[in-house]
Amino acid sequence: MFNLPFNELALGQRTRSRGRTITETDVVNFCSLTGNWLDIHADAEFSKKSKFGQRVVQGGLVFVISNALFGYDGGIIEAFYGVNNLRFLKPTFIGDTLHSEAEITGLRDKGDKHGVATALLKAVNQHGDVVMSCDFSVLVHRERVPGSIPVTGAFTGVPA
Repeated sequence: MFNLPFNELALGQRTRSRGRTITETDVVNFCSLTGNWLDIHADAEFSKKSKFGQRVVQGGLVFVISNALFGYDGGIIEAFYGVNNLRFLKPTFIGDTLHSEAEITGLRDKGDKHGVATALLKAVNQHGDVVMSCDFSVLVHRERVPGSIPVTGAFTGVPA
């Protein structure tokens, strides 16, 4: 998502990720990793009787996948800094294809070598529905770390 050094980022820059289909394997693996075996995620028969009529992908998995769709450039990103206002606006189901959209909404200095960049991050499904939204922040190097290999997909001034 943030593939430009802090000194090259600007408010309003936008980007859009590639898409990714959420699979049953993703959901089962996330259940195993987190211990989140709630019936709405893991039990197809139970979920048929729920308000959604089928299993729902864990919100945590939607969040993790949606920010990771951009990829991260180790020569730019120092660390994940935080998330605020995380909201799941619509359910995500097994078989849904998500892409992510992000717009830089905040930039602040953090010492001589870093800054904190914040983006409004949205996960969007194949129907164009925003299923998740949050303010996502990372600690960004002011300049590319020497010797690091750039990753494509940088923010641009072009609308997502």
